Amino acid sequence: MSNDPTKPRSTPIWRSIAADLRGSIAERRYVPGDKLPTEAALAARFGVNRHTVRHALAQLIDEGLVRTRRGAGAYVAGQPTDYPIGQRVRFHENLLATGRRPEKRVLQIEVRAAAAGEAQALQISQRAQVCAYHGLSLGDGRPIAVFESVFPLERLPGLAAALQTHSSVTEALRLVGITDYTRASTRLTAVLATPTHALHLHLREGDPVLKSTGVNVDAAQIPVEYGRTFFAGDRVTLTLDGPSA
Repeated sequence: MSNDPTKPRSTPIWRSIAADLRGSIAERRYVPGDKLPTEAALAARFGVNRHTVRHALAQLIDEGLVRTRRGAGAYVAGQPTDYPIGQRVRFHENLLATGRRPEKRVLQIEVRAAAAGEAQALQISQRAQVCAYHGLSLGDGRPIAVFESVFPLERLPGLAAALQTHSSVTEALRLVGITDYTRASTRLTAVLATPTHALHLHLREGDPVLKSTGVNVDAAQIPVEYGRTFFAGDRVTLTLDGPSA
């Protein structure tokens, strides 16, 4: 093997492209959630074919720096957010504690009859009226979870109106007299993203998501909320906080 220092080294061009993009991410020219230039744009920039660009992006995907979305391109991956699941689960507090900017978007608020499983969890009669709050949770503007929270209206009259003006469940419950609530039970399972989950969370259908099912109770241990939350599996690390989790 020759050790002639004047002989140029032969570095695969895809490695050079990966290093360039890696450096751009490290220097925060592209931040988590940003879309990278298209394969065609990168190919033109580096003077290579798209196959070479694809090879470079595959390397960054393997390193966990980049992820792709079907038909949408390549994006800078974010660091997972630690999300405690404990006796007091408060979305805004959890996100603020990690330095993320919390946001909730209301997708739908509806009044309907309780499904059998909801009635059992809330300890109400079947077909009793409930308020179902469908929403999207975001951190720093990036979708983290899609959720549905169900509340018994006989116990909480006025809650539907409160949720129309306050996306925060804690604030809406306070307005109808529930000043504190705690988590009575939590069940965590891994499931595959449905087309609806994929749309809201910017995932691909069939990607892994973490499903949390829980019941919150008031000071008298009476159920006030039954919730199902689907977390983007690559964006949160769920941690169990204490024996009540």
